[in-house]
Amino acid sequence: MTSSISDPQHPFDLSIAIAAPAERVWQVISDIDRWAEWTPSIRSVKRLQGAPFAVGSRVLVRQPKLPPAVWTITAIEPDRGFSWTSVGPGFRVLAHHRVEPLDGGGSRARLTIEHEGLLGHLLGRLTRDITVRYMAYEAAGLKARSENPDYHKGA
Repeated sequence: MTSSISDPQHPFDLSIAIAAPAERVWQVISDIDRWAEWTPSIRSVKRLQGAPFAVGSRVLVRQPKLPPAVWTITAIEPDRGFSWTSVGPGFRVLAHHRVEPLDGGGSRARLTIEHEGLLGHLLGRLTRDITVRYMAYEAAGLKARSENPDYHKGA
């Protein structure tokens, strides 16, 4: 796992090599309803209004030690990644989840979080430790679930 998390005014950025094809990693990471099964950084994910996984869909995410947050999916590139945002008074948090194939097999997942707005940089500094820890949990869990041959989406 490689991490590039230096200054809270710059994105939190973490990548991890996964011994599974990019399509498999996409299958896991885009199955947001089941994230709580493979990362301790998530208590629950609930799509609001029964919305599909699509641009514009809103999702309520509950995480330990953080207030519940509504995230809106802003971009999806099938088999490659998605982005979503959470907005509050004076801040916006952007999270990007990318997957790319590696030469010779396997793939790399890249997780990025950016804080914007008047209070965004302060929020980034205040939540730095938990953000770093939760991103590491997500990367490790994504790797383990993607490499598990017994996992099947929707099972």
